[in-house]
Amino acid sequence: MIEDRWYKNAIIYSLSLDSYLDSNGDGVGDFAGLLDRVDYLQGLGVSAIWLMPFHPSPRRDHGYDVADYYGVDPRYGTLGDFVEFTQACRQRGIRVMMDLVLNHTSTDHPWFKAAITDKECKYRDFYIWAKERPANADRGMIFPGVQETTWTWNRHAQAYYFHKFYDFQPDLNLANPEVRAELLKIVGFWLELGISGFRVDAVPFLIAEDGINVKDPEPAFEFLRRLREFAQWRKGDAVFLAEANIPPQDCQRYFGKAGDRLQMMFNFPVNQTLFYALASADTMPLREKLKASRDVPATAQWAHFLRNHDELDIGRLPDNQREAVFAAFGPEEDMQLYERGIRRRLAPMLGGNRAKLELAYSLMLTMPGTPVIRYGDEIGMGEDLSLPEREAARTPMQWSAEKNAGFTANDDPVRPVIDHGPYGYRKVNVAMQRASESSFLRWTERILRMRKELTEIGHGSFSILDTEGHILAMRYAHEGRISVFTHNVSDRKVEFSIDVHDGEAAGRALVCLQTNRTISPDEDGSFDLVLEPYGYRWFRLGGLEDMIAEDGPAADVPQRSAD
Repeated sequence: MIEDRWYKNAIIYSLSLDSYLDSNGDGVGDFAGLLDRVDYLQGLGVSAIWLMPFHPSPRRDHGYDVADYYGVDPRYGTLGDFVEFTQACRQRGIRVMMDLVLNHTSTDHPWFKAAITDKECKYRDFYIWAKERPANADRGMIFPGVQETTWTWNRHAQAYYFHKFYDFQPDLNLANPEVRAELLKIVGFWLELGISGFRVDAVPFLIAEDGINVKDPEPAFEFLRRLREFAQWRKGDAVFLAEANIPPQDCQRYFGKAGDRLQMMFNFPVNQTLFYALASADTMPLREKLKASRDVPATAQWAHFLRNHDELDIGRLPDNQREAVFAAFGPEEDMQLYERGIRRRLAPMLGGNRAKLELAYSLMLTMPGTPVIRYGDEIGMGEDLSLPEREAARTPMQWSAEKNAGFTANDDPVRPVIDHGPYGYRKVNVAMQRASESSFLRWTERILRMRKELTEIGHGSFSILDTEGHILAMRYAHEGRISVFTHNVSDRKVEFSIDVHDGEAAGRALVCLQTNRTISPDEDGSFDLVLEPYGYRWFRLGGLEDMIAEDGPAADVPQRSAD
């Protein structure tokens, strides 16, 4: 079977269904509302839509407490509405991905209800139990300060059950073959209904010693291979995108040495050091993490992001770097979460500075891998810090200056719409930015279109060029195409030189994709460039005979317009 690696050059857009568009006036976004915005997403340049959990759920954790893996929460519509949505996406060349929560269920799930009422039923072994409270029950909590333990007593079961997350999310026992078989059945079900990929939640805990109750985690790693094998047997282009906040050198077991396990992983180390670069004007730690991400199988792909539905987790940065990021982007106590993260949206973190916003996007889009964009960031939405924990960055999409930002006609939306300050919906919304050629939305549309044309980023090999620490310059090559991307993370204008040639490319010129200016190499083969504060330039390596403008620095033509 020839594998379709569509994910190598995709633009993934993540959204929370309940916050996107309400079609029936109940205050909650739904599939009918999302269907009405598929053309908007196609126009934005999206290749795939990643849906947050939409299964029936008590929703004590934003739907990650699943009560029925085979259904759609009635608030969002029906299975028929879901299929209609996936069909509309297919007609427009957009793929659909969904969250796959394999680590745990809700305590309201029928499996758990059966497990606590009947010790002899098969579902008892779907979860992990202990007759006595384990000695390590007060260690390893995912949400310190919110969780008190990872083992909770259930009076019906007369036993303690294991939960790496909240006490209403009991962990599944992946050591049980029947659990693994059931999870494969779930994957097959959604593939038949039009899904092209799964974002797998909390993957490291699937293979943790406690989580599968074995000393050797290799059987669970083998389950990742089985997941991939099964999905691609059912649908050849199906992909898995893993959430695993681990060092790049530890990711090989998730990809598989032969590239036969999960195809994609979020690159959390690059994400954290990218924000450190923006906070400190120092790209050296970012370069180290990029270099550490190189040696992966040909089928593997990193996913890069700026913000997502959770907090910006900077817990793996060294203390001095973490403090620098907090100071720059989350200095107030109510902006921080679990002493390791920042619960804010991208635009306010960067002070609403258009130059910094474009720079951050440019960095993310030119990282080696596939970009993932969070809904609302394409218009520079803000956050509501009066909401608890992660809810601050999950406010409704701001479509227009109409009541409730055009999200709902209901006076009581699922979460309050931002209605005041510089990020209020009357100042920041899709309709207003659509009408302005210089808006951030219009810029995002153009930059995403340009990114999709640069297939060497997703498919090619890369090298980091020798520059000063406040400059990041990267070179990509793939099937004869060579591109170069330069970024200035400092607040001052910089002049610098780069050498992008090799034996094959010697003598060729750089063509700037923003300015259409061509630059010839110096006598020594290097290029002299100029970047304004927080500036960036994307180049393709062309030929001297293709010059379309006089030689000169690449920063003469502005890359951005004022709003």
